Amino acid sequence: MATSLDLEEQEQLDQLKHFWRTYGNLITWTITLCLVAYAGWMGWQWWQRDQAAKAGGMFGELDRAVQVGDLERSSKVLADLRERFPSTTYAAQAALLTARLQVDKGQLEAARGTLGWAVEKSADDEYRSIARLRLAGVLMDQKKFDEALAQLGTGIAEPFAALAADRRGDILMAQGKREEAATAYRQAYDALQVELDYRRLVEAKLVALGAAPAPAASASASAASAAGAKP
Repeated sequence: MATSLDLEEQEQLDQLKHFWRTYGNLITWTITLCLVAYAGWMGWQWWQRDQAAKAGGMFGELDRAVQVGDLERSSKVLADLRERFPSTTYAAQAALLTARLQVDKGQLEAARGTLGWAVEKSADDEYRSIARLRLAGVLMDQKKFDEALAQLGTGIAEPFAALAADRRGDILMAQGKREEAATAYRQAYDALQVELDYRRLVEAKLVALGAAPAPAASASASAASAAGAKP
């Protein structure tokens, strides 16, 4: 009986040795690659957190400079952010803040360059859209109307479509194109949610152009229903 068990154990051992000779290298390499991939992924996660932390610290410094109106300091920090961490959201946010300060200081050409960088380099659709809207405003102030309209013609994320239409109306008004401006304002008005205060601002622009929007049909129906319900 013992001999039979010994033979079975030997046979199993021989099968295991054969399996390992056949597939041992493949298994070893597979495990090694998995461990390397895991270590690489962990290293990438750590690197991203480290980059974000450093970029966040620089953004905080820039934000403080903007709050006190220190354009020289904010421009320097922005340049460092753009060089070291261009793909972070902090860099895009910093560009928007710095551009706003540049506009406040009357440096429209500098603001144009800063916003242009955000449009080209930001990895976030929303920040690119905001940068385009603000860049269109700067170009309008510089009376570069065709360039301003071009910024609004493409690359605007859907949540900002109404704001883009409103800005387009402002540019067309600056060109004296009242009918086209009214059309753009109407697009913005229709796209904005009813409860937003900004919608009333767009409505005021339409009223000023003699193109006041008609009362919503649903509102009229509600009023008529309420009147009919009275005894």
